[in-house]
Amino acid sequence: MINRYKLVITGRNPDYFLKKIIKKKINIYDLEKSHKKIYIVVDDVGLDDIRSIKTSYKIQVVGRLGLARVKYVIKKYLLFLIFFVFGIFVNIFLNFYLQSKIISNIIFDVDVVHSNPYIRELVFNDLKKYGIKKYNFKVSYAKKEKIVNKIVSDEKNDIEWLEIDSIGTKYIVKVEQRKKNKDKETCVRRNIVAKKDAMILGIEATEGEILKKKLDYVKKGDIIVSGVIYNKEKIVAQKCATGKVYGEVWYLVSLDMPVNYKEENVTGRVKRQLEFKFLNKEFHLFSHFKSYKKKSYSIISNNLLPISLDFTSYFETKVKSKTYTLDNIEKDAISLATNKLTNKIGKDSEVVSKKVLKKYKKNSKIIVEVFFKVKEDITEYLDYEEIVQGE
Repeated sequence: MINRYKLVITGRNPDYFLKKIIKKKINIYDLEKSHKKIYIVVDDVGLDDIRSIKTSYKIQVVGRLGLARVKYVIKKYLLFLIFFVFGIFVNIFLNFYLQSKIISNIIFDVDVVHSNPYIRELVFNDLKKYGIKKYNFKVSYAKKEKIVNKIVSDEKNDIEWLEIDSIGTKYIVKVEQRKKNKDKETCVRRNIVAKKDAMILGIEATEGEILKKKLDYVKKGDIIVSGVIYNKEKIVAQKCATGKVYGEVWYLVSLDMPVNYKEENVTGRVKRQLEFKFLNKEFHLFSHFKSYKKKSYSIISNNLLPISLDFTSYFETKVKSKTYTLDNIEKDAISLATNKLTNKIGKDSEVVSKKVLKKYKKNSKIIVEVFFKVKEDITEYLDYEEIVQGE
């Protein structure tokens, strides 16, 4: 490949200088003329010969062709090319040697195992506070034990015991709730009252006198099993009422659902590669998913130059979109309302029935109200002293 240079010769009478070039038998591969300017294309030898001519004319290289252009581009973008080539080798090295180590030290899921939603949320929040959350790096064993001890200490009124197990890229958190049951020896006089407004479905009493029956409606605080035992109108015994009461509780869950619904979920597929950033542009070697979320870790960066080299994970996402109408919204509304209610009352309660009561469109949303009947433990204990003081 022969080097070619495009020169512009500027001066009062450039034709005069052109005659000098021709007289020196310098090869000219292209020639263009304009007012007080001449554009010529020469090779390496011609460029050196022209530069050796002493003249007042201005001679400037305005373009390069062939190998000369390749050399010029390489020199101009040398820093970028160094980073790019370096990135290729680092990418290969990471893929074959370090990828498993890096990825195995990233947390992709945290699962708190407990039936009580309050305890799960409490532990999740504490874990996040101490850096244990999705897409963060795993902590050392010593730091993990410190975090466990710290959470148990912070939540000593609610948590008895906590353990964090690492399984692959997932943390399994096992937790035991602290029991707050009163010592049986201290329970002398106590009633069982309704914890919520409900219809009684069943009463299991081992101590005390049952005052209500199945299908009775009770208000919050109504006595269901009394510790005061009467014979006609005379008190014959005072006991610690013990047992369980199950009732049907009613809930109304209201939802604001957008007419144009869009949901983005991670599929589990992931691509990892090096990403070179220069100014506001990103350059990567391989393609990524059409729809994705990404997490980047900086390998090389410069505070003075707008350049960085990142190790980036692309997590494929699946976008679900739907247009809701009053005719097709009920199924999804009931599902969302059920999840919302379950998170509030816990999984131990049993949904007996559910029904959409109202649905209407307001602006760009559809308002849906779902009615639930739920079987729950409505047992609550109340000492006699509290009843006396409340009267």
